[in-house]
Amino acid sequence: MTGSLRIHGPTAGGRGDYTLACAGTLDGSTYRELRDVVIKAALDEPPVVIVDVDALRVPAESAWSVFTSARWHVSTWPDIPIVLVCADTDVRDTLRRNGITRYVPVYRTVHGARTAYDADEHRRRQRARAQLPAVMSSSARARRLVEAWLTSWSRAAMIPLAATIASELVENVLLHTDSEPALILECDGDRITVAVEDASPTPAQRTEHPRAGTSPVSGLAVVAALSRTWGSIPTLSGKTVWAVIGPENVL
Repeated sequence: MTGSLRIHGPTAGGRGDYTLACAGTLDGSTYRELRDVVIKAALDEPPVVIVDVDALRVPAESAWSVFTSARWHVSTWPDIPIVLVCADTDVRDTLRRNGITRYVPVYRTVHGARTAYDADEHRRRQRARAQLPAVMSSSARARRLVEAWLTSWSRAAMIPLAATIASELVENVLLHTDSEPALILECDGDRITVAVEDASPTPAQRTEHPRAGTSPVSGLAVVAALSRTWGSIPTLSGKTVWAVIGPENVL
């Protein structure tokens, strides 16, 4: 017997947060769906993602870890807080007992959650996005877009590095999937994030040849060598591969 899950939202709150309202059963058959919905909401970068679990039935306490899993996936980038709302004292005690609240706070009301995460405290980020066609020339198009965006944000020194990473990530999508890549560039202070979405659920990872080992010239090897950190986040429609760079990485 598998459960059924209904997720309403995300809806934008008065402070710009996203609120998800969950109902139905959280179990092994619905775990990934809920995790990916929460991740997708965080990738849209509201100040905070609020998940109302009052109408959620969770037969096995271990399934509550879906929220710490979602938070782990977005903890480095985009680093958007995920919080829960639950009016039931027993359920809140269960969340605390299972260690969920160490990473995902729980509040009694949506108002309480919104008050704790005032949108004015959210970092001011600059963000741009472009959908690219599934053709190899999109790699060069990505480089030009990165140059234009960083120039407009007065971050010219980061252009060669960010453009190289964007090109490698786009080429990786074109070579290994049938997807149309979506390029995202974000500036948060002196930190630049380059991300590319695709429609393949296969996680991006460096693979090793049985004789040659990890290829030193693969696209992801280049990204790993040039960036501060990088990762692959699952989404409802595929995945997002991202890389963070800072002044110490400038070419």
